[in-house]
Amino acid sequence: MKITIIKVGGAVVEDSAQLAALLEGFKKIEGYKILVHGGGRRATKVAAELGIESKMVGGRRITDAAMLEVVTMVYGGLVNKNIVAQLQSLGINAIGLTGADMDVIRSHKRPLKDGVDFGFVGDVDKVNAERLKTLIDAGMTPVLAPLTHDGAGTMLNTNADTIASETARALAALYDVTLVYCFEKPGVLANPDDDTSVIPTITRNDFNRLTADGTIFGGMLPKIENALAAVEAGVKKVVITKADSIGNGGTVIQSEN
Repeated sequence: MKITIIKVGGAVVEDSAQLAALLEGFKKIEGYKILVHGGGRRATKVAAELGIESKMVGGRRITDAAMLEVVTMVYGGLVNKNIVAQLQSLGINAIGLTGADMDVIRSHKRPLKDGVDFGFVGDVDKVNAERLKTLIDAGMTPVLAPLTHDGAGTMLNTNADTIASETARALAALYDVTLVYCFEKPGVLANPDDDTSVIPTITRNDFNRLTADGTIFGGMLPKIENALAAVEAGVKKVVITKADSIGNGGTVIQSEN
């Protein structure tokens, strides 16, 4: 059985036209599917309105107690339910979930890394593929927010790219999985100012080289790291592309074999 996991970034979620195009493309995907969404830009905006400073390190958000409340509200509430409502209007019986719902994604609080305390940020321990399959078999389309939990009552902010990758890896034992990362650019670009400079394929060796020479940087680093982890764990195909171009073009992340 085939399943397609689409991850949509916060920039697309923030733009109603881009989001509408993404959801129309999502509707056309045949077979089983899951949508994983971000929402970082909206969280940053809401935090600023509340007088809470946003801090980022290496493309990842520092999440203190105040920011955890913001991301839980924004990701699990505002963004997630808006997407679910729009999917329902398209005839897709979507169900919005955080990792805490049905215990589908459990994480641990990230330890200090290179002296950086990321706060209430979760690194995924397990995705319960069987429970997701139960929903899918019942005709539902899961919409996953970038929030997990530690099993001890604490929510954790978890990178949406990581959730998409870990979910794809877990479901690879049950399905033929394709993972697609959608954002505002047509793929990974050799020149960030030139949308025609899409790099067609990236392997682990390519990634190391492109990181070393500065071609790949910032928020694209964890995205490709997660994509590589997915293909190296048995996910059939990972694509990074534009929100309105699902199934067309983009950058294919592949193993060295």
